[in-house]
Amino acid sequence: MVKILKPQEGPQELFLSTPADIAIYGGAAGGGKTYALLLEGLRHISNPRFGAVIFRRQSIQITQEGGLWDTSFDTYASIKGSIPKTSPRRHWRFRSGARISFAHIDGDKDLGKWQGSQIALIGYDELTHFTKHQFFYMLSRNRSSCGVKPYIRATCNPDADSWVADFISWWIDGDTGYPIPERSGKIRYMARVNNEIVWADDKEQLISQGVNRNDIKSVTFIASTIHDNKILLQNDPSYLANLNALPLVERERLLKGNWKIKPAAGLLFKRTKVNMLENLPTDVILWARGWDLAATSEDEDGEPAYTASVLIGKRKNGRYIVADVINRRCDSAEVRELIRMTCIADKAKYKRVVTRLPQDPGQAGKDQAQSFLKLLAGFTVKILPESGDKVTRAEPFSAQWLGLEGMDKGNVDVLIADWNEMYFNQLESFPQSKFKDMVDAGSSAFNEVESGRTYSAPPVESSLGKSSYWR
Repeated sequence: MVKILKPQEGPQELFLSTPADIAIYGGAAGGGKTYALLLEGLRHISNPRFGAVIFRRQSIQITQEGGLWDTSFDTYASIKGSIPKTSPRRHWRFRSGARISFAHIDGDKDLGKWQGSQIALIGYDELTHFTKHQFFYMLSRNRSSCGVKPYIRATCNPDADSWVADFISWWIDGDTGYPIPERSGKIRYMARVNNEIVWADDKEQLISQGVNRNDIKSVTFIASTIHDNKILLQNDPSYLANLNALPLVERERLLKGNWKIKPAAGLLFKRTKVNMLENLPTDVILWARGWDLAATSEDEDGEPAYTASVLIGKRKNGRYIVADVINRRCDSAEVRELIRMTCIADKAKYKRVVTRLPQDPGQAGKDQAQSFLKLLAGFTVKILPESGDKVTRAEPFSAQWLGLEGMDKGNVDVLIADWNEMYFNQLESFPQSKFKDMVDAGSSAFNEVESGRTYSAPPVESSLGKSSYWR
């Protein structure tokens, strides 16, 4: 059976046919970016002196399940005479002697390894993961003595805070953040003058400004989305559903290719998206209360810092209920008593509630965790380190809060109570708000109920060890 390797019609084909010195492709998830990058590497494999290097930011992104190395087998293994090798770094050697290698640049410290290198084709899988300095340093290694004019090919997803967003801004609508369709694939010219990038519509404009012709690079950006990848949509239609289920900001970025959107007040939580309930529902199958403990006893103005707690229940019908919110200014002794008294009240009212507390890093965090475990003996407690920034931790809850695009309401109910206005005000101003305590506590509670665990006896778990009561 003959396997044909070729791009799909549309943006992928345009990416593989552009003559630009630097071509950046993608700007959304599912557009077939990695496959296109791997295909590009095959263009010159009949040249025995040709060498290409495709970079990821971290080595694990090359070797992890379904990563760049695994994907390369789908593309290269069917080529007669191709041999995968893992030393000195993972690479493919082809019958002619041409090589396509995979490497990482985890920091500027890795750049020195490439001093003196000559790489005809440099590829970047997810360019926004690399710094501007790394990109332009490696551009100086983009040279060739094999007869192939050196060039760069890169893929990326949108990142409004990345240097790439500014670099390709001509191809992006400054008001909407979406790529300008008629500019996709158009070539412009740039040069670095005193470390500043100067752009023009043709080389002669730059030359007339005194730029050396040899310093000029042609650049293009080619936009694509999952809708351009007919093969993926046919083979895995659920992938589109997964993108539609993302939180608003991530959905705009990864599904629609929005380069301007970023977490901002009112985007992650809107009070109009929840249902308000007068009474607690009777179908809650799991309760969890998340806590956000004040990092210090006072804030920067010398006032007592806030300790917050949010109680969330997961219902049989798949919805979530926010049943209680606490937000108080306490000193450390008062915090401990507040948590203990809340555990007592929760157990009396809701019977079984998982209390989830954050663990600070280091030995002090471990000591504090041990102290809380002793204080809360007899209650269902989990003490775990937080991972990721506040926005990242809030996104799963935000996705349920806002619901799917086009829905009037999300998947969250809120009990009518005197804390509603305080709670909504902070959520709707997140992440710009000064205080984020209730958001953090809610993220913790939601992530706990979403884990979906049930219990055969009251468990106690911390990062120090876990009980045997999970089932």
